[in-house]
Amino acid sequence: MSRPAAQPLEAPSGAFGFSPTWFAALPIALITAIPVLVLMSYLVHPDQEIWDHLWQFVLPELLVNTAWLVLGVGLGVTLLGVSLAWLTGVCDYPGRRFFSWALMLPLALPAYVTAFVWIGLLDFTGPLATWLRDTHGILWTPPIRSRGGVILVMILALYPYVYLTARAAFQGQGRRLTEAAQSLGLSRWQAFWRVALPMARPGIMAGLLLAIMETLADFGTVSVFNYNTFTTAIYKSWFSLFSLPAAAQLASMLIFFVFVVALLENQLRAGRNYAASGKSSSQAGRVRLKGRHAALATLWCSLVFGIAFIIPFWQLADWTGAVFSEDFDSRYLEFAWHSVLLSGLGALMVAALALILGYAQRLNPTPGMRIAARLSTLGYALPGAVLAVGIFIPIAWLDNQLIETFQLDGQILGGTLAVMLLAYCARFLAVGFGPLESGLGRITASVDEAAQSLGVTGWRRLKRVHLPMLRVSLFTAMALTFVDIMKELPITLMTRPFGWDTLAVRVFEMTSEGEWERAALPSVAIALVGLLPVIYLIRHADHADT
Repeated sequence: MSRPAAQPLEAPSGAFGFSPTWFAALPIALITAIPVLVLMSYLVHPDQEIWDHLWQFVLPELLVNTAWLVLGVGLGVTLLGVSLAWLTGVCDYPGRRFFSWALMLPLALPAYVTAFVWIGLLDFTGPLATWLRDTHGILWTPPIRSRGGVILVMILALYPYVYLTARAAFQGQGRRLTEAAQSLGLSRWQAFWRVALPMARPGIMAGLLLAIMETLADFGTVSVFNYNTFTTAIYKSWFSLFSLPAAAQLASMLIFFVFVVALLENQLRAGRNYAASGKSSSQAGRVRLKGRHAALATLWCSLVFGIAFIIPFWQLADWTGAVFSEDFDSRYLEFAWHSVLLSGLGALMVAALALILGYAQRLNPTPGMRIAARLSTLGYALPGAVLAVGIFIPIAWLDNQLIETFQLDGQILGGTLAVMLLAYCARFLAVGFGPLESGLGRITASVDEAAQSLGVTGWRRLKRVHLPMLRVSLFTAMALTFVDIMKELPITLMTRPFGWDTLAVRVFEMTSEGEWERAALPSVAIALVGLLPVIYLIRHADHADT
Protein backbone atom coordinates (compact mmCIF):
# COMPACT_ATOMS: atom_id res chain seq x y z
CA MET A 1 0.00 0.00 0.00
CA SER A 2 1.61 3.25 -1.11
CA ARG A 3 2.02 6.21 1.22
CA PRO A 4 0.05 9.38 0.53
CA ALA A 5 1.98 12.08 -1.25
CA ALA A 6 2.49 15.46 0.30
CA GLN A 7 -0.22 17.95 -0.64
CA PRO A 8 0.41 21.56 -1.71
CA LEU A 9 1.20 23.63 1.37
CA GLU A 10 0.78 27.03 -0.24
CA ALA A 11 -2.20 28.47 -2.02
CA PRO A 12 -1.01 28.88 -5.61
CA SER A 13 -2.35 31.61 -7.85
CA GLY A 14 -2.55 31.74 -11.63
CA ALA A 15 -2.35 28.99 -14.20
CA PHE A 16 1.21 28.11 -13.24
CA GLY A 17 0.67 28.52 -9.51
CA PHE A 18 2.83 31.60 -8.92
CA SER A 19 3.45 32.10 -5.21
CA PRO A 20 6.16 33.39 -2.85
CA THR A 21 8.15 30.21 -3.43
CA TRP A 22 8.92 31.50 -6.93
CA PHE A 23 11.24 34.07 -5.35
CA ALA A 24 13.34 31.12 -4.17
CA ALA A 25 13.06 28.88 -7.24
CA LEU A 26 13.36 31.41 -10.07
CA PRO A 27 16.88 32.71 -9.27
CA ILE A 28 18.11 29.11 -9.05
CA ALA A 29 16.60 28.31 -12.44
CA LEU A 30 18.25 31.42 -13.92
CA ILE A 31 21.71 30.09 -12.99
CA THR A 32 21.31 27.56 -15.80
CA ALA A 33 18.85 29.44 -18.00
CA ILE A 34 20.96 32.58 -18.51
CA PRO A 35 24.08 30.90 -19.96
CA VAL A 36 21.92 28.65 -22.16
CA LEU A 37 19.89 31.58 -23.49
CA VAL A 38 23.03 33.64 -24.06
CA LEU A 39 24.61 30.89 -26.15
CA MET A 40 21.41 30.09 -28.03
CA SER A 41 21.25 33.76 -29.07
CA TYR A 42 24.48 33.16 -31.00
CA LEU A 43 22.76 30.34 -32.87
CA VAL A 44 19.65 32.39 -33.62
CA HIS A 45 21.63 35.54 -34.57
CA PRO A 46 24.93 34.22 -35.94
CA ASP A 47 27.91 36.32 -36.94
CA GLN A 48 28.18 35.56 -40.66
CA GLU A 49 31.92 36.21 -40.88
CA ILE A 50 32.68 33.86 -38.00
CA TRP A 51 30.33 31.18 -39.33
CA ASP A 52 31.94 31.37 -42.79
CA HIS A 53 35.34 30.77 -41.21
CA LEU A 54 34.03 27.93 -39.03
CA TRP A 55 32.26 26.18 -41.91
CA GLN A 56 35.32 26.42 -44.13
CA PHE A 57 38.12 25.49 -41.74
CA VAL A 58 36.74 24.05 -38.50
CA LEU A 59 33.28 22.46 -38.60
CA PRO A 60 33.84 19.74 -41.23
CA GLU A 61 36.56 18.10 -39.13
CA LEU A 62 34.62 18.57 -35.89
CA LEU A 63 31.43 17.06 -37.30
CA VAL A 64 33.23 14.04 -38.76
CA ASN A 65 35.29 13.44 -35.61
CA THR A 66 32.29 13.84 -33.32
CA ALA A 67 30.13 11.55 -35.46
CA TRP A 68 32.76 8.78 -35.44
CA LEU A 69 33.31 9.22 -31.70
CA VAL A 70 29.60 9.01 -30.84
CA LEU A 71 29.07 6.03 -33.17
CA GLY A 72 32.10 4.09 -31.94
CA VAL A 73 31.54 4.76 -28.26
CA GLY A 74 27.81 4.03 -28.59
CA LEU A 75 28.41 0.62 -30.16
CA GLY A 76 31.20 -0.25 -27.75
CA VAL A 77 29.47 0.66 -24.50
CA THR A 78 26.34 -1.17 -25.67
CA LEU A 79 28.29 -4.35 -26.39
CA LEU A 80 30.20 -4.30 -23.11
CA GLY A 81 27.41 -2.97 -20.93
CA VAL A 82 24.66 -5.32 -22.16
CA SER A 83 26.80 -8.45 -22.17
CA LEU A 84 28.15 -7.81 -18.68
CA ALA A 85 24.72 -6.81 -17.38
CA TRP A 86 23.18 -10.06 -18.64
CA LEU A 87 25.94 -12.19 -17.15
CA THR A 88 25.89 -10.55 -13.70
CA GLY A 89 22.17 -9.80 -13.54
CA VAL A 90 20.66 -13.04 -14.82
CA CYS A 91 23.30 -15.79 -14.88
CA ASP A 92 25.28 -17.57 -12.18
CA TYR A 93 28.91 -18.65 -12.57
CA PRO A 94 32.16 -18.53 -10.55
CA GLY A 95 32.96 -14.94 -9.53
CA ARG A 96 29.57 -13.45 -10.40
CA ARG A 97 29.01 -11.76 -7.02
CA PHE A 98 32.45 -10.15 -7.19
CA PHE A 99 32.03 -8.92 -10.76
CA SER A 100 28.53 -7.56 -10.10
CA TRP A 101 30.09 -4.67 -8.12
CA ALA A 102 33.68 -4.71 -9.37
CA LEU A 103 32.61 -3.87 -12.91
CA MET A 104 31.38 -0.49 -11.62
CA LEU A 105 34.86 0.53 -10.38
CA PRO A 106 35.97 2.14 -13.68
CA LEU A 107 33.57 4.97 -12.77
CA ALA A 108 36.15 6.02 -10.15
CA LEU A 109 38.73 6.76 -12.86
CA PRO A 110 38.12 9.93 -14.87
CA ALA A 111 38.23 9.19 -18.57
CA TYR A 112 41.17 11.55 -19.10
CA VAL A 113 43.18 9.58 -16.53
CA THR A 114 42.44 6.27 -18.27
CA ALA A 115 43.44 7.95 -21.52
CA PHE A 116 46.96 9.00 -20.57
CA VAL A 117 47.61 5.69 -18.79
CA TRP A 118 46.90 3.68 -21.94
CA ILE A 119 48.88 6.10 -24.10
CA GLY A 120 51.81 5.73 -21.72
CA LEU A 121 51.52 1.94 -21.88
CA LEU A 122 50.89 1.45 -25.60
CA ASP A 123 52.73 4.33 -27.24
CA PHE A 124 55.75 3.56 -29.45
CA THR A 125 58.11 4.34 -26.57
CA GLY A 126 55.89 2.62 -24.00
CA PRO A 127 56.80 -0.58 -22.13
CA LEU A 128 54.66 -2.91 -24.26
CA ALA A 129 55.96 -1.73 -27.65
CA THR A 130 59.52 -1.67 -26.30
CA TRP A 131 59.18 -5.23 -24.98
CA LEU A 132 57.80 -6.48 -28.29
CA ARG A 133 60.68 -4.88 -30.21
CA ASP A 134 63.41 -6.09 -27.87
CA THR A 135 62.05 -9.57 -27.24
CA HIS A 136 60.27 -10.60 -30.45
CA GLY A 137 61.55 -8.13 -33.01
CA ILE A 138 58.03 -6.78 -33.69
CA LEU A 139 58.49 -3.22 -34.91
CA TRP A 140 54.88 -2.25 -35.62
CA THR A 141 51.99 -2.09 -33.19
CA PRO A 142 48.56 -0.50 -33.72
CA PRO A 143 48.87 3.24 -32.98
CA ILE A 144 47.10 4.20 -29.76
CA ARG A 145 47.11 7.88 -30.75
CA SER A 146 44.32 7.42 -33.26
CA ARG A 147 40.57 7.61 -33.65
CA GLY A 148 40.31 3.96 -32.66
CA GLY A 149 42.44 4.62 -29.58
CA VAL A 150 40.29 7.43 -28.22
CA ILE A 151 37.11 5.46 -28.92
CA LEU A 152 38.49 2.39 -27.11
CA VAL A 153 39.52 4.38 -24.04
CA MET A 154 36.16 6.13 -23.80
CA ILE A 155 34.35 2.79 -24.11
CA LEU A 156 36.35 1.45 -21.15
CA ALA A 157 35.55 4.57 -19.12
CA LEU A 158 31.84 4.89 -19.98
CA TYR A 159 30.47 1.33 -20.29
CA PRO A 160 29.33 1.31 -16.61
CA TYR A 161 26.49 3.71 -17.54
CA VAL A 162 24.94 1.06 -19.78
CA TYR A 163 25.94 -1.73 -17.42
CA LEU A 164 24.04 -0.20 -14.49
CA THR A 165 20.80 0.57 -16.33
CA ALA A 166 20.77 -2.63 -18.38
CA ARG A 167 21.46 -4.78 -15.31
CA ALA A 168 18.52 -3.22 -13.50
CA ALA A 169 16.32 -3.88 -16.54
CA PHE A 170 17.37 -7.54 -16.82
CA GLN A 171 16.93 -8.11 -13.09
CA GLY A 172 13.41 -6.70 -13.30
CA GLN A 173 12.36 -9.32 -15.87
CA GLY A 174 12.88 -12.44 -13.82
CA ARG A 175 13.89 -15.90 -14.97
CA ARG A 176 10.31 -16.95 -15.69
CA LEU A 177 10.20 -14.72 -18.75
CA THR A 178 13.09 -16.61 -20.34
CA GLU A 179 11.66 -19.95 -19.28
CA ALA A 180 8.30 -19.05 -20.87
CA ALA A 181 10.06 -18.22 -24.14
CA GLN A 182 11.96 -21.52 -24.03
CA SER A 183 8.72 -23.42 -23.39
CA LEU A 184 7.49 -22.01 -26.71
CA GLY A 185 10.39 -23.64 -28.55
CA LEU A 186 13.04 -20.93 -28.40
CA SER A 187 16.59 -21.73 -27.40
CA ARG A 188 18.21 -19.80 -24.55
CA TRP A 189 20.09 -17.65 -27.06
CA GLN A 190 16.93 -16.98 -29.09
CA ALA A 191 15.01 -16.12 -25.91
CA PHE A 192 17.65 -13.53 -25.08
CA TRP A 193 17.58 -11.90 -28.53
CA ARG A 194 13.84 -12.06 -29.17
CA VAL A 195 12.37 -11.52 -25.68
CA ALA A 196 14.75 -10.34 -22.94
CA LEU A 197 16.76 -7.84 -25.00
CA PRO A 198 13.75 -6.02 -26.57
CA MET A 199 12.06 -5.71 -23.18
CA ALA A 200 15.23 -4.26 -21.63
CA ARG A 201 15.66 -1.75 -24.48
CA PRO A 202 14.41 1.35 -22.60
CA GLY A 203 16.90 0.78 -19.79
CA ILE A 204 19.71 0.06 -22.23
CA MET A 205 18.93 3.16 -24.28
CA ALA A 206 18.77 5.35 -21.18
CA GLY A 207 22.31 4.29 -20.21
CA LEU A 208 23.50 4.57 -23.79
CA LEU A 209 22.24 8.14 -24.13
CA LEU A 210 23.90 9.09 -20.84
CA ALA A 211 27.17 7.70 -22.19
CA ILE A 212 26.68 9.67 -25.43
CA MET A 213 26.08 12.88 -23.48
CA GLU A 214 29.29 12.25 -21.54
CA THR A 215 31.07 11.66 -24.85
CA LEU A 216 29.84 14.98 -26.25
CA ALA A 217 30.83 16.73 -23.01
CA ASP A 218 34.31 15.18 -22.74
CA PHE A 219 37.27 17.52 -22.89
CA GLY A 220 40.15 15.86 -21.09
CA THR A 221 40.26 12.55 -22.99
CA VAL A 222 40.13 14.07 -26.47
CA SER A 223 42.73 16.65 -25.40
CA VAL A 224 45.12 13.91 -24.32
CA PHE A 225 44.70 12.22 -27.70
CA ASN A 226 44.81 15.57 -29.56
CA TYR A 227 41.53 14.52 -31.19
CA ASN A 228 39.61 17.63 -32.22
CA THR A 229 35.97 17.80 -31.13
CA PHE A 230 33.62 20.64 -30.24
CA THR A 231 34.92 20.91 -26.67
CA THR A 232 38.57 21.21 -27.70
CA ALA A 233 37.63 23.68 -30.45
CA ILE A 234 35.75 25.82 -27.92
CA TYR A 235 38.80 25.87 -25.65
CA LYS A 236 41.20 26.69 -28.48
CA SER A 237 38.94 29.42 -29.86
CA TRP A 238 38.87 31.12 -26.48
CA PHE A 239 42.40 30.63 -25.18
CA SER A 240 44.49 30.17 -28.34
CA LEU A 241 42.68 32.36 -30.88
CA PHE A 242 41.34 34.74 -28.18
CA SER A 243 37.96 34.75 -29.91
CA LEU A 244 35.16 34.47 -27.40
CA PRO A 245 32.49 34.96 -30.13
CA ALA A 246 33.86 31.98 -32.08
CA ALA A 247 33.82 29.88 -28.90
CA ALA A 248 30.22 30.96 -28.29
CA GLN A 249 29.17 30.02 -31.83
CA LEU A 250 30.65 26.54 -31.44
CA ALA A 251 29.11 26.18 -27.99
CA SER A 252 25.68 27.09 -29.33
CA MET A 253 25.89 24.33 -31.94
CA LEU A 254 27.00 21.79 -29.35
CA ILE A 255 24.06 22.79 -27.12
CA PHE A 256 21.72 21.94 -29.99
CA PHE A 257 23.17 18.41 -30.29
CA VAL A 258 23.09 17.87 -26.52
CA PHE A 259 19.47 19.00 -26.30
CA VAL A 260 18.48 16.47 -28.96
CA VAL A 261 20.16 13.68 -26.97
CA ALA A 262 18.60 14.93 -23.71
CA LEU A 263 15.12 14.91 -25.25
CA LEU A 264 15.62 11.35 -26.49
CA GLU A 265 16.81 10.27 -23.04
CA ASN A 266 13.82 11.94 -21.40
CA GLN A 267 11.37 10.20 -23.75
CA LEU A 268 12.93 6.80 -23.13
CA ARG A 269 13.08 7.37 -19.37
CA ALA A 270 9.29 7.73 -19.35
CA GLY A 271 8.87 4.22 -20.75
CA ARG A 272 11.51 2.34 -18.81
CA ASN A 273 9.18 0.48 -16.50
CA TYR A 274 7.54 -1.77 -19.03
CA ALA A 275 10.37 -4.28 -18.80
CA ALA A 276 9.57 -5.12 -15.21
CA SER A 277 7.63 -8.29 -14.63
CA GLY A 278 7.20 -9.46 -11.11
CA LYS A 279 10.10 -10.98 -9.24
CA SER A 280 13.61 -10.01 -10.09
CA SER A 281 16.05 -12.56 -11.37
CA SER A 282 17.82 -12.67 -8.04
CA GLN A 283 14.55 -13.67 -6.39
CA ALA A 284 13.27 -16.07 -9.02
CA GLY A 285 16.58 -17.89 -9.50
CA ARG A 286 19.42 -17.48 -11.96
CA VAL A 287 20.46 -19.29 -15.09
CA ARG A 288 23.33 -21.47 -13.88
CA LEU A 289 26.17 -21.64 -16.41
CA LYS A 290 28.31 -24.78 -16.42
CA GLY A 291 31.52 -25.99 -17.99
CA ARG A 292 32.75 -24.04 -20.99
CA HIS A 293 30.02 -21.41 -20.73
CA ALA A 294 30.85 -20.65 -17.09
CA ALA A 295 34.56 -20.42 -17.91
CA LEU A 296 33.89 -18.03 -20.81
CA ALA A 297 31.65 -15.84 -18.65
CA THR A 298 34.31 -15.57 -15.94
CA LEU A 299 37.00 -14.92 -18.54
CA TRP A 300 35.00 -12.17 -20.27
CA CYS A 301 34.23 -10.34 -17.02
CA SER A 302 37.84 -10.71 -15.86
CA LEU A 303 39.16 -9.37 -19.16
CA VAL A 304 36.97 -6.25 -19.08
CA PHE A 305 37.61 -5.59 -15.40
CA GLY A 306 41.35 -6.01 -15.81
CA ILE A 307 41.65 -3.74 -18.85
CA ALA A 308 39.21 -1.08 -17.61
CA PHE A 309 40.37 -0.82 -13.99
CA ILE A 310 43.12 -3.12 -12.70
CA ILE A 311 45.80 -2.30 -15.28
CA PRO A 312 45.23 1.50 -15.29
CA PHE A 313 45.07 1.72 -11.49
CA TRP A 314 48.12 -0.52 -11.06
CA GLN A 315 50.09 1.56 -13.57
CA LEU A 316 49.07 4.79 -11.81
CA ALA A 317 50.24 3.37 -8.49
CA ASP A 318 53.53 2.22 -10.07
CA TRP A 319 54.22 5.62 -11.66
CA THR A 320 53.28 7.39 -8.43
CA GLY A 321 55.74 5.29 -6.46
CA ALA A 322 58.49 6.04 -8.98
CA VAL A 323 58.14 9.84 -8.85
CA PHE A 324 56.69 10.46 -5.40
CA SER A 325 59.98 11.25 -3.63
CA GLU A 326 61.11 13.63 -6.38
CA ASP A 327 57.83 15.23 -7.43
CA PHE A 328 55.87 15.58 -4.20
CA ASP A 329 56.42 18.98 -2.59
CA SER A 330 54.48 21.89 -1.17
CA ARG A 331 52.88 22.57 -4.57
CA TYR A 332 50.85 19.39 -4.28
CA LEU A 333 49.54 20.43 -0.90
CA GLU A 334 48.41 23.65 -2.60
CA PHE A 335 46.83 21.73 -5.51
CA ALA A 336 45.04 19.45 -3.05
CA TRP A 337 43.90 22.39 -0.92
CA HIS A 338 42.50 24.20 -3.96
CA SER A 339 40.69 21.05 -5.09
CA VAL A 340 39.24 20.33 -1.66
CA LEU A 341 38.25 23.96 -1.09
CA LEU A 342 36.52 24.31 -4.45
CA SER A 343 34.83 20.91 -4.16
CA GLY A 344 33.72 21.59 -0.59
CA LEU A 345 32.33 25.06 -1.31
CA GLY A 346 30.71 23.83 -4.52
CA ALA A 347 29.14 20.85 -2.77
CA LEU A 348 27.74 23.06 0.00
CA MET A 349 26.31 25.55 -2.49
CA VAL A 350 24.79 22.84 -4.68
CA ALA A 351 23.24 21.06 -1.69
CA ALA A 352 21.80 24.33 -0.35
CA LEU A 353 20.33 25.34 -3.72
CA ALA A 354 18.98 21.84 -4.32
CA LEU A 355 17.35 21.82 -0.88
CA ILE A 356 15.71 25.21 -1.46
CA LEU A 357 14.52 24.17 -4.92
CA GLY A 358 13.21 20.82 -3.74
CA TYR A 359 11.36 22.34 -0.80
CA ALA A 360 9.90 25.11 -2.97
CA GLN A 361 8.58 22.42 -5.30
CA ARG A 362 7.12 20.55 -2.32
CA LEU A 363 5.35 23.68 -1.04
CA ASN A 364 3.99 24.55 -4.46
CA PRO A 365 3.92 21.44 -6.73
CA THR A 366 2.47 23.15 -9.79
CA PRO A 367 3.41 22.63 -13.46
CA GLY A 368 5.29 25.92 -13.48
CA MET A 369 7.37 24.95 -10.46
CA ARG A 370 8.17 21.56 -11.98
CA ILE A 371 9.34 23.30 -15.16
CA ALA A 372 11.57 25.57 -13.07
CA ALA A 373 13.04 22.51 -11.30
CA ARG A 374 13.73 20.71 -14.58
CA LEU A 375 15.30 23.84 -16.07
CA SER A 376 17.53 24.23 -13.02
CA THR A 377 18.89 20.70 -13.41
CA LEU A 378 19.43 20.92 -17.17
CA GLY A 379 23.06 21.95 -16.73
CA TYR A 380 24.24 18.40 -16.08
CA ALA A 381 23.43 17.55 -19.70
CA LEU A 382 25.65 20.40 -20.93
CA PRO A 383 29.42 20.13 -21.41
CA GLY A 384 31.53 22.03 -18.91
CA ALA A 385 33.22 23.99 -21.70
CA VAL A 386 29.81 25.20 -22.91
CA LEU A 387 28.75 26.36 -19.45
CA ALA A 388 32.10 28.07 -18.93
CA VAL A 389 31.59 30.15 -22.07
CA GLY A 390 27.89 30.77 -21.34
CA ILE A 391 28.58 32.07 -17.85
CA PHE A 392 31.69 34.06 -18.75
CA ILE A 393 29.90 36.14 -21.42
CA PRO A 394 27.23 37.69 -19.10
CA ILE A 395 29.80 38.06 -16.32
CA ALA A 396 32.13 39.94 -18.69
CA TRP A 397 29.22 42.16 -19.79
CA LEU A 398 28.33 42.91 -16.16
CA ASP A 399 31.97 43.69 -15.39
CA ASN A 400 32.10 46.16 -18.29
CA GLN A 401 28.94 47.86 -17.04
CA LEU A 402 30.41 48.19 -13.55
CA ILE A 403 33.69 49.55 -14.91
CA GLU A 404 31.93 52.18 -17.03
CA THR A 405 29.47 53.17 -14.32
CA PHE A 406 31.88 53.45 -11.39
CA GLN A 407 35.09 54.26 -13.35
CA LEU A 408 36.89 51.20 -11.99
CA ASP A 409 40.43 50.18 -12.95
CA GLY A 410 39.74 46.50 -13.64
CA GLN A 411 37.20 43.71 -13.64
CA ILE A 412 35.43 42.80 -10.43
CA LEU A 413 33.79 39.43 -11.09
CA GLY A 414 35.70 37.88 -14.01
CA GLY A 415 38.56 35.59 -13.07
CA THR A 416 37.31 35.02 -9.51
CA LEU A 417 36.26 31.96 -7.57
CA ALA A 418 32.67 33.23 -7.69
CA VAL A 419 32.50 32.54 -11.44
CA MET A 420 33.87 29.01 -10.96
CA LEU A 421 31.40 28.23 -8.18
CA LEU A 422 28.52 29.62 -10.22
CA ALA A 423 29.51 27.37 -13.14
CA TYR A 424 29.78 24.37 -10.80
CA CYS A 425 26.27 25.05 -9.49
CA ALA A 426 24.87 25.22 -13.02
CA ARG A 427 26.68 22.01 -14.02
CA PHE A 428 26.06 19.84 -10.97
CA LEU A 429 22.78 21.01 -9.46
CA ALA A 430 21.11 17.90 -10.89
CA VAL A 431 23.56 15.72 -8.94
CA GLY A 432 22.48 17.29 -5.65
CA PHE A 433 18.82 17.71 -6.54
CA GLY A 434 18.20 14.02 -7.27
CA PRO A 435 18.91 12.63 -3.76
CA LEU A 436 17.13 15.52 -2.04
CA GLU A 437 14.05 15.31 -4.26
CA SER A 438 13.92 11.59 -3.51
CA GLY A 439 14.38 12.20 0.22
CA LEU A 440 11.62 14.80 0.31
CA GLY A 441 9.36 12.41 -1.60
CA ARG A 442 9.74 9.82 1.17
CA ILE A 443 8.39 12.26 3.78
CA THR A 444 4.65 11.67 3.81
CA ALA A 445 1.89 14.27 4.00
CA SER A 446 0.99 13.12 7.50
CA VAL A 447 4.32 14.45 8.81
CA ASP A 448 3.57 17.90 7.36
CA GLU A 449 0.03 17.82 8.70
CA ALA A 450 1.24 16.92 12.19
CA ALA A 451 3.79 19.77 12.12
CA GLN A 452 1.14 22.18 10.85
CA SER A 453 -1.19 21.22 13.68
CA LEU A 454 1.59 22.26 16.08
CA GLY A 455 1.97 25.63 14.38
CA VAL A 456 5.15 24.81 12.43
CA THR A 457 4.46 25.94 8.88
CA GLY A 458 6.18 27.07 5.67
CA TRP A 459 9.96 27.30 5.64
CA ARG A 460 10.17 26.85 9.43
CA ARG A 461 8.98 23.29 8.84
CA LEU A 462 12.06 22.68 6.69
CA LYS A 463 14.42 23.64 9.49
CA ARG A 464 12.67 21.95 12.40
CA VAL A 465 11.12 18.86 10.80
CA HIS A 466 12.50 18.02 7.38
CA LEU A 467 16.22 18.75 7.78
CA PRO A 468 16.73 16.11 10.50
CA MET A 469 14.95 13.60 8.26
CA LEU A 470 17.07 14.55 5.22
CA ARG A 471 20.53 14.04 6.73
CA VAL A 472 21.30 10.97 4.60
CA SER A 473 20.01 12.64 1.43
CA LEU A 474 22.04 15.80 2.15
CA PHE A 475 25.20 13.77 2.76
CA THR A 476 24.66 11.82 -0.44
CA ALA A 477 24.10 15.01 -2.45
CA MET A 478 27.22 16.67 -1.06
CA ALA A 479 29.41 13.56 -1.44
CA LEU A 480 28.43 12.99 -5.08
CA THR A 481 28.84 16.67 -5.95
CA PHE A 482 32.18 16.88 -4.14
CA VAL A 483 33.60 14.03 -6.20
CA ASP A 484 32.22 15.36 -9.50
CA ILE A 485 33.80 18.78 -8.91
CA MET A 486 37.12 17.14 -8.00
CA LYS A 487 37.13 15.45 -11.43
CA GLU A 488 35.74 18.41 -13.41
CA LEU A 489 38.34 19.74 -15.85
CA PRO A 490 36.99 22.20 -18.49
CA ILE A 491 35.14 24.54 -16.09
CA THR A 492 38.12 24.66 -13.73
CA LEU A 493 40.60 25.11 -16.56
CA MET A 494 38.65 27.85 -18.35
CA THR A 495 37.35 29.93 -15.44
CA ARG A 496 39.97 29.62 -12.68
CA PRO A 497 41.81 32.71 -11.40
CA PHE A 498 45.41 33.08 -12.52
CA GLY A 499 47.64 30.59 -10.70
CA TRP A 500 44.71 28.80 -9.06
CA ASP A 501 45.63 25.25 -10.09
CA THR A 502 43.93 22.10 -8.86
CA LEU A 503 44.74 18.39 -9.08
CA ALA A 504 42.70 18.09 -12.31
CA VAL A 505 44.51 21.07 -13.86
CA ARG A 506 47.85 19.53 -12.84
CA VAL A 507 46.90 16.30 -14.64
CA PHE A 508 46.00 18.30 -17.76
CA GLU A 509 49.27 20.24 -17.72
CA MET A 510 51.43 17.15 -17.25
CA THR A 511 49.63 15.13 -19.91
CA SER A 512 49.86 18.06 -22.34
CA GLU A 513 53.64 17.80 -21.98
CA GLY A 514 53.66 13.99 -22.20
CA GLU A 515 54.78 13.66 -18.56
CA TRP A 516 52.73 10.54 -17.82
CA GLU A 517 54.56 9.58 -14.63
CA ARG A 518 54.25 13.06 -13.13
CA ALA A 519 50.54 13.10 -14.02
CA ALA A 520 50.01 9.89 -12.01
CA LEU A 521 50.34 11.43 -8.55
CA PRO A 522 47.39 13.86 -8.81
CA SER A 523 45.45 11.23 -10.76
CA VAL A 524 45.72 8.73 -7.90
CA ALA A 525 44.39 11.34 -5.49
CA ILE A 526 41.41 12.06 -7.78
CA ALA A 527 40.75 8.33 -8.31
CA LEU A 528 40.74 7.60 -4.58
CA VAL A 529 38.19 10.36 -4.01
CA GLY A 530 36.22 9.04 -7.00
CA LEU A 531 35.75 5.73 -5.21
CA LEU A 532 33.26 7.36 -2.82
CA PRO A 533 30.25 7.50 -5.17
CA VAL A 534 31.18 4.10 -6.60
CA ILE A 535 31.05 2.59 -3.11
CA TYR A 536 27.65 4.23 -2.71
CA LEU A 537 26.44 2.62 -5.93
CA ILE A 538 27.91 -0.72 -4.89
CA ARG A 539 25.98 -0.66 -1.62
CA HIS A 540 22.75 -0.11 -3.54
CA ALA A 541 23.65 -2.88 -5.97
CA ASP A 542 24.30 -5.23 -3.06
CA HIS A 543 20.85 -4.50 -1.63
CA ALA A 544 19.25 -5.18 -5.02
CA ASP A 545 21.20 -8.40 -5.46
CA THR A 546 20.22 -10.02 -2.14
